[in-house]
Formats: sequence, C-alpha cells, structure tokens
Amino acid sequence: MYLKRSADGLAFCLFYLASSFTNKYVLSVLQFTYPTLFQGWQTLVGGLLLHVSWKLGWVEINLCSRSEILSWLPASVLFVGIIYAGSRALSRLPIPVFLTVHNAAEVITCGFQKFVQKETSHLKVCSVLFLLAAAVCLPLCDTQFDPNGYLWALIHLICLGAYKVFHKLWKPGSLSDLDQQYINYVFSVVLLASASHPAGDLFSALDFPFLYFYRFHSSCCASGLLGFFLMLHTVKLKSSTTSGQYSAWSFLAKQRSCTLCETVSRSLLIQPGKTAAASQNPVREGELCPRPIWTLLVITASLSPFFFVMTANVLTISCYLDCMGMWIPRFQVLQKGILLL
Repeated sequence: MYLKRSADGLAFCLFYLASSFTNKYVLSVLQFTYPTLFQGWQTLVGGLLLHVSWKLGWVEINLCSRSEILSWLPASVLFVGIIYAGSRALSRLPIPVFLTVHNAAEVITCGFQKFVQKETSHLKVCSVLFLLAAAVCLPLCDTQFDPNGYLWALIHLICLGAYKVFHKLWKPGSLSDLDQQYINYVFSVVLLASASHPAGDLFSALDFPFLYFYRFHSSCCASGLLGFFLMLHTVKLKSSTTSGQYSAWSFLAKQRSCTLCETVSRSLLIQPGKTAAASQNPVREGELCPRPIWTLLVITASLSPFFFVMTANVLTISCYLDCMGMWIPRFQVLQKGILLL
C-alpha cells in the first residue's frame, strides 16, 4: 500500500513538472498567446480522453441528475476563469512567481473558513499569512515587474479561491471529482470556442509564425495529454491519501518545478566566452540578486499552504533541506558582494 501511494505521488510529481514546462514552452518560448484556443484545445483533449475512458470502463462517471449538473455550472464558469487567466499570467511570469501567486488563493479559502465557518486553527492562519506576505513581496521586489502579468495572476488567484470556496459550500450529492471535471471540460470547450472569435484569437492565430512547425504541433499534443494525465493522477492521489500527504506531494512537485526552472534560467545566462565560475552568480545591470534566485528565496516556504503543519513530514523536510543546501552558498556570495560595496 505504501509503495503504491509512493508510485502515485511520484507519477503526480512527474506529470506536474512536465505539464508546467510544456505549457510554459508553448506560451513563452513559442509565444502562442491565444488562450481561448490553447486552453480550448487542452480542455477538448482532456474531455475527449475522459469520455473515451468512461465508455471503455476505465473510469466511472455518473451524470444522472440534471439539477446537480446545473448546480455545478457556476464552478465551471470559475474553472474557465482559472485556466484563462492562468494561461495569460504564465505567458508573462516565470514559473516560480506564478506558483507563489497561485498558492496565495489559499488566503481566500482560509478567510472564508475563519470568518464564515469559524473553524480555522491559528496555525493555519499563520501559514496563510506567510503565503500572503510572499505574494505581496514579489511585485514589490520584482525589478522586471510586468503589470499585466501580475494582473492576470491576481484574477487567476481570485477565481481559484472562489472555486475552492464554492466547492466547500456546494452540497456533494452524487457528483464525484471526475464528474465535476467532466462538466468543467465540456463547459470550457463550449465557452472558449464561442469566445475565440470575439476575442480575436481565431484569426490572429493564422499569423502565428510556428503554425505549421512540428515543434508547435508536438508541444500542443503533449500539453493536452499531460494535462489529462495530471488531472487523473491528482484525483487518484487525493482519493488515496490524506490532505496532509497530498499537500506534501504537491509541495514536492512545485519545489522541483521551481528548482528546475532556476537551473534552466541560470544555464541560459551562460554566454560564450564566460567561464563557468563567472556564471554561477549572474547579476544583471541594476539588479543585485537575479530573478531566479530571489524568487526561490521567497518561494521556499510559500509553496505549501500548510508549511508549518507539514514540518513533521519527511518528504517536506528533505526537499526543504535540499533547497537550503542550494541557497546557502548563494547567500554567502551575495553577502560578500555587499561587504565589498
């Protein structure tokens, strides 16, 4: 049982990492910034694969009650807001910055539990305040501040927080997590397809320079498949573990995404003619600490909404110590540089 849970968790982390970087590649490297088409494609692929899996008997979906389907539609509207605004934000912001703002949605959920349901502990309030502080510090310290990117990230945060609150208020009934996701997929495809022409994405995409390149086609196919498998493993992991264990796996997946993002960013800053030693601490003009480094410093504890609660978890401790082992030498280099000034 333990090995099965570990395999599920590792598969979740793998698909989370691959999905994050595939989406970032399409949105930022290829610059396919047409969210109604990109997210419409992803939800179409996810919906078709989920429907095929249902018909083949691989998953169980029950959509018998029309009243329950209609009662879930407000959450589907919020789901469209989540993926649309998230696509806009991720195209403009680095993955660590986006994840930090993404996790700040827990502030809305915690505020609802604290002031409406009166059932939040002081420990969780402290951890959520830490999340809020990290999210607020990012735009204040970002020397490459992108107002549009942070605006879309804020909209993504609000929609995500409202989605979680709605999920807590909604009467569960007979709709399972897969039922809810199936409704989300169908509603998203219809709404995004209808909005693609008014938004101007439908005809603007015809001028996309990589429209007929295999890199674009393969990346879009990979993004759809990875998003579907990530959804399946997320549902599977949530059903087979406790909330604390799921948070630990989520923390590990996001930490590894940020670590790899920092590694890739640092490697891209290595220019011909520069030595490896000189590239270990690259500092751009007017910026004391490079963006990947200070972002990871802020995101260390902000990745998990239950950071203080999870300190007893071995996975959390190991990945946190791994981060600290990577960052401490950079703190020392930065401190020496300040002293020399």
